[in-house]
Amino acid sequence: MIWSKRNILSHSVTDKLVQWVLRFGAVIAALVMLLILFFLLRESWPAMFQLAPARFLLDASWHPLEASYNLMPMLSGTVLASIGALLLAIPLGLASALFIVFYASAHLATPYKRLIELLAGIPSVVFGFWGLTTLVPLITQWHPPGASLLAAILVLALMILPTITLTAFSALQAIPDEFLQNAAALGMSRWGMIYGVALPAAQTGIVAGIILAAGRALGETMAVLMVAGNVVQHPTTLFDPIRTLAANIALEMAYAMGDHRAVLFVTGLLLMLLVMLLAATAGWLRRNNQDWSSSA
Repeated sequence: MIWSKRNILSHSVTDKLVQWVLRFGAVIAALVMLLILFFLLRESWPAMFQLAPARFLLDASWHPLEASYNLMPMLSGTVLASIGALLLAIPLGLASALFIVFYASAHLATPYKRLIELLAGIPSVVFGFWGLTTLVPLITQWHPPGASLLAAILVLALMILPTITLTAFSALQAIPDEFLQNAAALGMSRWGMIYGVALPAAQTGIVAGIILAAGRALGETMAVLMVAGNVVQHPTTLFDPIRTLAANIALEMAYAMGDHRAVLFVTGLLLMLLVMLLAATAGWLRRNNQDWSSSA
């Protein structure tokens, strides 16, 4: 009895220690986030204080030497490239995860998953180099100039595909076996179990993976810089060159001074706000889905 009480007490102390360590880690993560936000606000404040915010929307173009700071062409390029990449990567990533979990044999599922993991570890500059030397010339043969919104979409889709696949795989693997066994006992087909049981049960994890992938697509710099053409304009077709917000920072920060430098920090702040808006939207959708499920 004495040993049993000591064992329970040790577990209780260990649990409390782990709880405090996790709380400390959460506080540190929140502080880092707040410090990054504070740094961006401090560095961009001169531009927001001295320049009218409407100028970021209404200036004639992006020409810092002429004090023209229109960010909208780069914002549209960033959003369009990210949305296009997600439209390609989400169905392919989900299909890959479903194939690994429900359709592939053990001898095929393991090497296929290892291949996806290897793809996730490739540096972005390698994707950009491949896109520049292989993908862009192929698009040039189809429709010049090659370096374009389409090239950015294809490279970004390839880069975020492993994130969606692996997070969806983990979410599907976490589904209790009883869910699928009960569905099989009811005579449901394999696709019926996937569509009616597995995907709804893994919805939270899948959405989290899509958010991570979208965040990477919005903030990707080097690969997009190498294949997108870096022309500041609103794209009208998939073959038009674009410049993204992140690529603009990488291209101009080295020599930017004064208002030009401050506006580049405004660009970084805008990127951060886009990611925060994305996370807030995902949380709102998740709450709405949960409310709908409980009412149904």
